[in-house]
Amino acid sequence: MMINAVIFGVGLVTILTVPSLADAAFDYIPMIVAASFILAAPIAWMIAPRLRARYHREGDLISGPSTVRN
Repeated sequence: MMINAVIFGVGLVTILTVPSLADAAFDYIPMIVAASFILAAPIAWMIAPRLRARYHREGDLISGPSTVRN
């Protein structure tokens, strides 16, 4: 859901700040909604393993990032 929100936000800001696109915003905003919904799943699928990778490197799933090691 966070990826979807970011894609939608970037698309919406782009549409509303470019004057030529802002004139037809009623046509482009539904396209941005659909595009952000479609693109969010593959992008999240690529990002998720990288977010989990730091826990698997250490081999310790319980301690997580809050453990202080010197």
